[in-house]
Amino acid sequence: MTAGRVVATTTSALLWAAAFIVPQARCMQNRSVTLDQILQRLEQNLQEYDSKIPSFFCDEHLVSEMFPGRRQDITVADSIFRVKRVENPDHSTSLAESRELKGFGAPSSSDFEGPAMIEGAFEGGLAVVSASQQACMEYDLQKPKHGTYVIRFKTRDDPPRPADCLLQEKAHGQVSVDAVSMQITRLELITPHHTIGGGQHPWYRPMKGEWVVTAEYAPVTLDGKKFWMPANISSRVTSDPNTFHSTTWLFKASYRNFHKLEVTSRVVPQ
Repeated sequence: MTAGRVVATTTSALLWAAAFIVPQARCMQNRSVTLDQILQRLEQNLQEYDSKIPSFFCDEHLVSEMFPGRRQDITVADSIFRVKRVENPDHSTSLAESRELKGFGAPSSSDFEGPAMIEGAFEGGLAVVSASQQACMEYDLQKPKHGTYVIRFKTRDDPPRPADCLLQEKAHGQVSVDAVSMQITRLELITPHHTIGGGQHPWYRPMKGEWVVTAEYAPVTLDGKKFWMPANISSRVTSDPNTFHSTTWLFKASYRNFHKLEVTSRVVPQ
């Protein structure tokens, strides 16, 4: 298989990362903390992010490749990555992603022909580990180590799965939570039987494969407020040889130099 672009997403857009330092967070490292308390704190972080993150742009460096493949199946590019808050018909808001590739003259991500992509990486926060997803996920708090809480998670097996579950496919993984700031610093997600889609050819048919995603987060200041954003994201999708010959798609991206996206206007005298 060549030329087709594989887009790794879940049925519902996978929500990623970021949050605020909340009052008394430092006190939590000095006493026993329960799983429910951490989930509630992460839920507060998510609500703060969803309501206050402004539109922004940053520098993105990305590498996309497929193997086995040809030389043209490896793409390395730098872009200006934008996340814009848009209003939906029901008056709610969501975050729309776009990128302008430097040196390519391409106005949007639709012109990027890398073998692999990730969409929705900045849509919301790491809601897969939050109080609102407890009906969908099983969480297990590990013993704190080196100032970090680790929460392992997996999708519940008992049907029916609620419609508002963010992960509609079976998946498992873990997050690392800094005990001082109570922010998620790392996400690891494994979907063993992910439906791989996004090919552009009419003969392309969806297939199954393992999808592994890791993301690392760092604090970013926008509009005088601190948010935790993905600093590095990697994705690996490997097709199941029982449904397709063994192929692996890799996507790696790093994000730096965040700035609030502002639109200005002025009146030009006649």
